[in-house]
Amino acid sequence: MIRGSDIVAQTLERAGLYNIFTLSGNHIMPIFDAAIGTRLDLVHVRHEAAAVHMADAWGRLSGMPGIALVTGGPGHTNATAALMTAQAAESPLILLSGHAARDEVGRGGFQELPQGEIAAPLCKASWTAATTERLGHDIARAVSLSRGGRPGPVHISLPFDLLDAKVEDSAALWPSAADFEPPQMQLAADDRGAVLAALENAERPLILAGPAMSGRCGRALLHALAQSTRAPTITIESPRGINDPSLGAFAEILREADLIVLLGKAHDFTLRFADPPFVDAGCRFIAVDPDRAMIDRVQREKGSRLVHSAIADARAAARSLAEKGRPGDNHRTEWLDKVAAALSYRPTHWDAPRARDAKIHPIDLCRAIRPLLARDPNAIFISDGGEIGQWAQALLNAPRRLINGVAGSIGSAIPLALAARRFEPRAPVIAVMGDGTFGFHMTEFDTAIRHNLPFVAVVGNDATWNAEYQIQLRAYGSARAHSCELLPSRYDKVVEALGGHGELVEQIDDLPPALDRALASGKPACVNVMIERVAAPVIKRESA
Repeated sequence: MIRGSDIVAQTLERAGLYNIFTLSGNHIMPIFDAAIGTRLDLVHVRHEAAAVHMADAWGRLSGMPGIALVTGGPGHTNATAALMTAQAAESPLILLSGHAARDEVGRGGFQELPQGEIAAPLCKASWTAATTERLGHDIARAVSLSRGGRPGPVHISLPFDLLDAKVEDSAALWPSAADFEPPQMQLAADDRGAVLAALENAERPLILAGPAMSGRCGRALLHALAQSTRAPTITIESPRGINDPSLGAFAEILREADLIVLLGKAHDFTLRFADPPFVDAGCRFIAVDPDRAMIDRVQREKGSRLVHSAIADARAAARSLAEKGRPGDNHRTEWLDKVAAALSYRPTHWDAPRARDAKIHPIDLCRAIRPLLARDPNAIFISDGGEIGQWAQALLNAPRRLINGVAGSIGSAIPLALAARRFEPRAPVIAVMGDGTFGFHMTEFDTAIRHNLPFVAVVGNDATWNAEYQIQLRAYGSARAHSCELLPSRYDKVVEALGGHGELVEQIDDLPPALDRALASGKPACVNVMIERVAAPVIKRESA
């Protein structure tokens, strides 16, 4: 005989999903017990949303779904708040939530909620397990769904009685290896020919990819695609969209495109809906997407300007197009160079020296961080949102990076960093965030200490909810700016109190050695940098 909880734990083990980001609670205690004797390793966090953010980071970095395990009721609702960030980032993850026993549903059971319905808008699929015998197959289905097509979160609620029940062990309980694999939607040969022909005939094409292609493997694939088709490839993964500072003057070059291939990229606000003046009124479109609804959206928005569409996985399509694209070596060289120059452009005045006795400017903060990321080709750079996040994304880079993503929420940077360290145990993990962000999940430094997950959090502290403050200044004027003030708090002391390493920096010359000490400490570290309160950059070429 075997318990339902053992089926869940052993199925995760068979799938190689050993890292479980979790917060304990009544409904999931059978799974905690079942983890004993397996290879499952529970990273026990301080808030359920942090568990989901960690699973999100794991999914983005590994390509396999991260696993978040939380209890029912309020544990579930705490966790679902973080699902939107993962959904918008197209990150594969599985949220497993405990649930009231089935015979209590409708009778006022402990922490009873319609959990499947609550999570559904934020997931590719969301359901409540129905039988103990099918628990393993539920897990396998969730793994397959989370990875297939456009990757994303999947949720399963696990009723307590199913976890506690015993059934006879048999082969029928266990999914096969094939059950975990996502279906492959390849680009048909006719569709591939049509896309390549359109690219060949265009003068100024752009291939735009979504967040699922923003990782190391996805970017390598897009690079190969650009080389073979001689068409620039760009990933859009920021809520700032075409004004993402990490894309330089991309908004200017977008206006010149005569063909845009949406390769798994949603037609949405990040492109300003591809309307004039952001995109030329005569620009044509191709949509290659695993989701028919996304293609239908382009058809509604662009009508006859959608010259071709195909249902296919973005990665499979990119691989197929890269293998078959063979234009001449000099084809569109001028356009490729023009796009590259726009993407790499940063204003020359950013290089100007600043007064050494003034508050630290975000540009100088980022300049001091660069050597840390340059030390190791496997370094992971994490940036939260807000104004400081935009400076960091504009000025810092690493082979692997995680940002707060298209959802535009802040607060995920610390949990993302913990999971990144779990994934990459040797190379530097550097997270840049604002003081507002730090407050969301500062107690996860306790998690980092307990699980020995050292990383460096660089906090740009301007004692303000600065993104909102800047909105008030622009929309209403300084006389009506209010309720955005924070304290210039000693976040470094908070981290020290939890057992980590803390540094306070008030002068720019003190920042490089403080960063070096933080990294060398081998502890979870906070470098609390008092910065100037400035707006995020909007990059426009000086000649434009």
